[in-house]
Amino acid sequence: MGDRPRLVATDLDGTLLTDDRTISRRTADLLVRLRAEGTPVVLVTGRPIRWLQLVYDQLPEPLPAICANGAVVYDPTTDEVLRADPLAPDLLAEVARRLRAAVPGVSFAVEVADSRQMRHETHYPLRWDADLDAIRAVESPEDLHSVPAVKLLARAGEQDPDVFVEVVAGALQGLAEATHSSYGGLVEISAAGVTKAAGLAWYCDRDGIAARDVLAFGDMPNDVPMLTWAGRAVAVANAHPAVLAIADEVTSANSEDGVATYLAKVFGLDGADPAG
Repeated sequence: MGDRPRLVATDLDGTLLTDDRTISRRTADLLVRLRAEGTPVVLVTGRPIRWLQLVYDQLPEPLPAICANGAVVYDPTTDEVLRADPLAPDLLAEVARRLRAAVPGVSFAVEVADSRQMRHETHYPLRWDADLDAIRAVESPEDLHSVPAVKLLARAGEQDPDVFVEVVAGALQGLAEATHSSYGGLVEISAAGVTKAAGLAWYCDRDGIAARDVLAFGDMPNDVPMLTWAGRAVAVANAHPAVLAIADEVTSANSEDGVATYLAKVFGLDGADPAG
């Protein structure tokens, strides 16, 4: 990568957002300045579309987003899904069958309608959701995989997420992608080949931007494919060990405006030091 990236891609939770899910004024202003100077900024997140408004409410203007760990590419200015890569119903059914056999007490939820809605089994624990009108319990397991889903969510009580994701991946044996983005024992499952890297690569290819010209930020294992793909990978200091191990550089923590500090230095917007 040259000194000036052609595109900035950043994860949200634990990276761009502080621990209370807010964006600092400094970060918001800096992102606007970058776009005004001609550098696109893309949000690349595990979040569904329905959770993005809480972020957009904190920005002067909405930013394009790659949601659901790469399964959905979203244009907020037109409220249009540019691309979606869901799990087909028959594949969902097979994934669920394998995991029920391998993981005692597993429960599921699915992100449907391009992640604008969620369906869940009655015993699936709901931890947080921004729009309760968009979620509902299903009456039978078959209802869960009756339509395509951009993400399948699996929980089995309190689990070490690193261990649990390995159990899930082993049961699936390449049938689908398994990753995690939190420390609460939630595994996120996408169609085979669907990752943050794949969604971002599609977006960049559409605009003629090569991987080597992308600067990417992240903090959790679901960010590893994107960070590995991008020309420059930056981890925040609070990142998971798997992310710190593959990052080209480390900036300060999300609670200390790590992304903004790094961008300010790279783009010459102030005198902040990007090294954390």
